Amino acid sequence: MADKQKAEKIVGAMYDNDAFSQWMGIKRIHVEEGACTLEMTIRNEMTNGFKLAHGGIIFSFADSALAFACNSLGRHAVSIEASISNLKSVFAGDVITAKARQLHSTHKVGFYQIDIFNQKEELVGSFKGTVYRSSKEWDV
Repeated sequence: MADKQKAEKIVGAMYDNDAFSQWMGIKRIHVEEGACTLEMTIRNEMTNGFKLAHGGIIFSFADSALAFACNSLGRHAVSIEASISNLKSVFAGDVITAKARQLHSTHKVGFYQIDIFNQKEELVGSFKGTVYRSSKEWDV
């Protein structure tokens, strides 16, 4: 099986069991080894008292991109550290895109950058994540 095809199968299996990503309405736009692009629309129930997208929603969106990108390499991987900078307000109705890419990987640790853009292609968030890569392979 080709690497891209295997990556897509892994992410598909993960998504099928990920109730939260499904609730958020995440769409998989592109998947390849160590990278993915996701899209979602901010709904009213995702906003806070200021009528802005809740920071936890943006973080969770980026965290899903991290999970899909790091597991697409074929081994089970989990987040051990993550941070986000919220750079621009996001509102109900906005369509946001997360572009995750691997920056560096060792046998046990991976480092990722996830950039989040709105529908105007403005950078609205910058997320960095570190993952632990176990020795367990995905069986897809």
